[in-house]
Amino acid sequence: MDKTIYTREYAVVLRLLREARKEAGLTQTELAKKLKQSQSFVTKVERGDRRLDIIQLRTMCQTFGLTLAEFVARLERALRSPK
Repeated sequence: MDKTIYTREYAVVLRLLREARKEAGLTQTELAKKLKQSQSFVTKVERGDRRLDIIQLRTMCQTFGLTLAEFVARLERALRSPK
């Protein structure tokens, strides 16, 4: 199995995270503060340098006003659409 960080699917996850943050009206710094993390943590996540576990992803989604299920539904729709 290839490392998932180099796949199209993972690039879509990162894009959707950035979009969700922006839709929530949050800067990276504001998100970091809400998560009680550093701004560099958010930057590394959005660049794909740091992987999130499922609990961290859920917490981020909640901060955006999304459920994990809603985020996954967005991901599935994006993966079904043509490149």
